[in-house]
Amino acid sequence: MQARSIPWDCSDWQAFAHSDRTTAILESLAENRGKTLYCGVDQSDTFAKAETWAAGKDRNERDDTVYWGERGSFRGFIAAQEGWLTDGESGITGQSIAVIFEFRKEERRRTKRVKRFKVGTDPEQFPITAVASCGQPLGLICSDWGTMPAGGANIVSAAQQDARHYAVGRTFLQNVNWNLHWQTNIIMRTGEVDSVATPETAWWQGQAEAVARNACRARGGQAVSNVAFGQGHSNNKGSHGDNLGWFYGPDLDETANYKFQARQSRTWTATCKKVIRRSR
Repeated sequence: MQARSIPWDCSDWQAFAHSDRTTAILESLAENRGKTLYCGVDQSDTFAKAETWAAGKDRNERDDTVYWGERGSFRGFIAAQEGWLTDGESGITGQSIAVIFEFRKEERRRTKRVKRFKVGTDPEQFPITAVASCGQPLGLICSDWGTMPAGGANIVSAAQQDARHYAVGRTFLQNVNWNLHWQTNIIMRTGEVDSVATPETAWWQGQAEAVARNACRARGGQAVSNVAFGQGHSNNKGSHGDNLGWFYGPDLDETANYKFQARQSRTWTATCKKVIRRSR
């Protein structure tokens, strides 16, 4: 970003009061040449361009003459100012007003601001109960589909229960008091720890970190922190624990041989960090 020209503030500008018009102009120019041209000539019309040029042209620094006054020294006009004061009869024309009026330039300042924002499962963007949100940038994280071993004539409800058992890494008899905690992924039976489910907690955490990194990068973030996965998208638990977020695929055989699929979901959240650098 380029430095910006800042126009002079004319609120406190006053012409030098003197009975001799030329002296008044020269003293005003000596006090602050650029500000006098801008405030006294262009903005206030206190001095006309022609008379300002007439007062100072013989004291131009190119003739090695200066005006030493009560308020300082005036060392003549630059070529761009000459062209402007004489309407092109002298000096160089076609210059910017920043050169003509010698506006002060604001110094470049490099600023750095750290912006933090949260990303995660967004129920408003994706229907949280829909399988379609799995794998989307801000959708659910989900396990792979589990496939029930082929064979057997089962009713749909029994096939669903078997699919649940199989998807968590166990193939055991139905109608047994099993429980699976959504956060620890520990399978419980009658209050005792039985085994660790599949996928394990570390797997879910890894999935959450991977999707969080991609979500942060997509929005210009350089770092990600506070990554955590939560419960599944629903309370559909069957004979297992709460909040596992089970999805069920359609049966592939309308006769008696069902191959039922199941998978789990988890919500997730993370914090992104974006460093914004600006030059002003």
